[in-house]
Amino acid sequence: MRWTIKPKPTQTDIDALSEALHVEGLIAQLLIQRGITNYDEAKKFFRPQLSDLHDPFLMKDMDVAVNRIQTAIANNENILIYGDYDVDGTTSVALISSYILGYYPNVATYIPDRYTEGYGVSFQGVDFAEDNGFTLIIALDCGVKAIDKVAYAKKKGIDFIICDHHRPGENLPDAVAILDPKREDCQYPYDELCGCGIGFKLIQALAAHRGETIDHLTPYLDLVATAIGADIVPMTGENRVLAHFGLQVINSNPRIGFKAIIDKIKKPKLTITDVVFIIAPRINAAGRMDHGQHAVNLLTETDMERAKIVAAKIEKFNIDRRSLDNEITQEALLQIRENNEEERFTSVVYHETWHKGVIGIVASRLTETYYRPTLVFTKSGTKLAASARSVKGFDVYNALQGCADCIEQFGGHKYAAGLTLLEEQFEAFKAQFEKVVSESIDPNLLTPEIAIDAQIGFHQITPKLLRIIGRFTPFGPGNLAPVFMGDHLMDTGYAKGVGENGAHLKLSVTQHGVGPVGAIGFNLGGKLPLVSQRKPFSAVFSLDENEWKGNVSLQLKLRDLR
Repeated sequence: MRWTIKPKPTQTDIDALSEALHVEGLIAQLLIQRGITNYDEAKKFFRPQLSDLHDPFLMKDMDVAVNRIQTAIANNENILIYGDYDVDGTTSVALISSYILGYYPNVATYIPDRYTEGYGVSFQGVDFAEDNGFTLIIALDCGVKAIDKVAYAKKKGIDFIICDHHRPGENLPDAVAILDPKREDCQYPYDELCGCGIGFKLIQALAAHRGETIDHLTPYLDLVATAIGADIVPMTGENRVLAHFGLQVINSNPRIGFKAIIDKIKKPKLTITDVVFIIAPRINAAGRMDHGQHAVNLLTETDMERAKIVAAKIEKFNIDRRSLDNEITQEALLQIRENNEEERFTSVVYHETWHKGVIGIVASRLTETYYRPTLVFTKSGTKLAASARSVKGFDVYNALQGCADCIEQFGGHKYAAGLTLLEEQFEAFKAQFEKVVSESIDPNLLTPEIAIDAQIGFHQITPKLLRIIGRFTPFGPGNLAPVFMGDHLMDTGYAKGVGENGAHLKLSVTQHGVGPVGAIGFNLGGKLPLVSQRKPFSAVFSLDENEWKGNVSLQLKLRDLR
C-alpha cells in the first residue's frame, strides 16, 4: 500500500472557512479538500435541497425528447422502454415506465438478454418493437453508440430517444433526441449523472410540462439512489442531492420491491454502502444469472405477496452468482500462475466456459490480488466477450482504443469497460494490451494507494467530530469517508486476530497516553506481529461507531498499519 497525504489547504483558507462556519480547523480542512470553500457551498453540502437540482431543459435535446413523447401520447402510439440489464439499466426502465404508466397506458418494457443479445440496443430488440407495433423506443443507460441499430429502427418507422451517460463515439446515432451530458455539444452543468439520473431528468422535464413539482417525483428517488451507488459515479453535485433524498425514501417509504429485499435484513437504517452491497447485487443477479426483466418486475411490483415471490427467486440467483464468481476467480488466479504472468502489467485471462454474467465481478476480484488493468474473457456465441476493470488513475477505455485494430466492439468508462473480439484475435489483443499499458502506465499506479486527508492526534477524536463527519454522507467517489493517519500508536495488550482463521485484527489503542480507543482492521490479521508486545506503529483509519449489546462507542476502522 502507498500512503499518500493529500495536500493541506493554506492556513488562510482553513481559518477563513473555519470562522465562516464556526467549525474546527480540521473540519474546514476536510471541506476544502472536497471542493467546499465558502458558506454557501457548505450550506448546500450539509443541507441538500431538491431545489439545488438543475433545470432539465439545460440538457441538449431535452425539449425535443419531451415533445416527441407528448406527440406519441397524443397519437396513441405504443412506447417501448428499453434498458441495459444491470442495476443502472433496470432501475432506469422501472423509473421511466412506472412514471409514464401513471398517466398513459400504452407502455411496455424491454431488457435485452445478456447471452443472446448482449449489451445495449440489439437488432432483436428493434424487431420486437416492430412486431408488437411500437413506434417510439426510449433507450436508457445505452444507445449512444448504437448507430446501426438506430438506423435499422428508422427504416422500420421506429424513433429513438436515447438517455445515456457513456462517452459517445465520433458520430452520434440518428435518433430523435440524445440526452447525454458527455456529448461535446451539451452544455448541461453536471456531466457525472448515471443512466437512471438522466432518466430522472427526463421525468423531471415531463413533470414540469404536466404542472407537477419536484415533490411529486420524490417516490422515484429510491431507484435513482440505488443506481448512483451501484454505478460508482461521483457522489458530488446533483448525484449527492439525488442520493441523499433517495436514501430517505429507502429508509422511510421504499417501493414494494425494495421492501421485499430490505425486510429480510435486520438493519434499522440503510446507508449508501448497504445499498451497494445488499440491494444492488440482488438486482444485478437477475440479469447475470437469468434475465434482467425479473429485476424490472420486482422494482415495479405493487403487490407485496407477488414481490416476495420475485424477491425469493432473485435471492436464489444471487446465491448462485456468489458461488460461481468465487469458483471462476480461483480458476482465473490459477491460470495467471500457470502462465507465469504474475509480474505483467496486465491480467488477461480466458476460458470458454466461464459464465458471462459474472466475468465483471471476477475482473474486480482479480485486481484485489494483482493490482493492475484486468480483462476476463469468455465465449459468447461465435465471439469472445470480456469485462475490463482498471486501477485508480489509469484510463482503461483509452488503453482499449489503442488496441482497436484487435477489437470488434467496445464501450464503457475510465475504470470499467466491455468488449467483444473474434477468437483468432485474442492472442494478438492480449499482447497489444500488455504493450499499450506497459508503455503508458505510471508504475506507481500498480501499487494500491490510500489517500489520507489529514494526520491527527487522538485528542482530536471526539464524538462531536464523528457526528459532524456523519453529516458528510452519503459517501462515494469525490466525497469519500475522511481517512486519517496516526503516529506513535500502541496496543494496550489486547491485540488479537478474530474471524475465520484470525483474518481480522482487533485492537485497543493509545497514543501518548490518550485513549484507549477500540480499533478493528478487516483482513489485517496478518499484521498482528507488527502491533504485539506493545511495539509503536502508525495506522491509517476512518472513524466509525461500534454498537455492541446496545452500547455505542467510537472506534477506528483500520485501513493499513506499519
